[in-house]
Amino acid sequence: MSFLLGTSLLAVVTALACALPGAFVVLRKSSMLVDAISHAVLPGIVVGYFFTRNLDSPLLIIGAALAGLVVVLGAEWLGRTGLITGDAPQGLIFPALFSIGVILVTLNFANVHLDTHAVLVGDLNLAAFRQLSVGGVSIGPEYLYVMLGVLLLDIAFLAVCYPRLKVTTFDPQFAESIGIRSGALNTAFMFMVSLTVTAAFNAAGAILVIALMIVPPATAYLLSSRLSTMLVLTAAIAAGGALAGFWMAYALNAATSAGMAVFYGAVFVVVLLANRIAQGRRRSASREPSLAEAVRATAEA
Repeated sequence: MSFLLGTSLLAVVTALACALPGAFVVLRKSSMLVDAISHAVLPGIVVGYFFTRNLDSPLLIIGAALAGLVVVLGAEWLGRTGLITGDAPQGLIFPALFSIGVILVTLNFANVHLDTHAVLVGDLNLAAFRQLSVGGVSIGPEYLYVMLGVLLLDIAFLAVCYPRLKVTTFDPQFAESIGIRSGALNTAFMFMVSLTVTAAFNAAGAILVIALMIVPPATAYLLSSRLSTMLVLTAAIAAGGALAGFWMAYALNAATSAGMAVFYGAVFVVVLLANRIAQGRRRSASREPSLAEAVRATAEA
């Protein structure tokens, strides 16, 4: 497999792995929680490396996902106290965790390729650099299969929990009344989100991963009125936008992850404007009297 093909496949798989759970994140109005998770996992990565001394160890991903889960559980606990409301709990927890991670990196691992720039921005080409070979034949980047495993895990979780996720997303009170353990389900779902965000770091970084997880489902939300349709559109927009953004960045010799994020943003703006124009036309049409009404009013006059 050529390097270019492998990298483009990695872009598509990473985008799909992020966007599918992102659909429920958008519907639950927890989009900025992804930002909090993406910044808070840094100390988890550092602590995982401290014990393993191996940047390729899967324990780094698990440790980072657990650190991201601390933000979710901590924010929920602070919210339940009633002393802090809104998104203030997130604003208290994730900057503290990220700052701890930065301090740990600068004090203990300054000689290791674990710098904050790589964590924040990521690099799709570097993530695809190490190739996996079978019988002396390259079958693509190693990280492609890591993200493929994450994608399959996401799909399996969403397929198994789809009915309960749907109920808890749209009517959490009803879900509690019929015996669904919303707390446990939400914790499991946010751990999966945290795991996905962490796995996508090498390709997208802590900042651009938010675009991969939020923008495709937000765009699909404007185009659909059913959850199943929204999920299909989310997957189509994520995959198509990843390919288009990748090749746009390749043609411009620009950062690939940033190119994907910019293309997603452009698609969202176009869909938003088209949606607003269509709504305006429908409102205008509803206010205009019909031809029969106009004739009747003229005759009465």
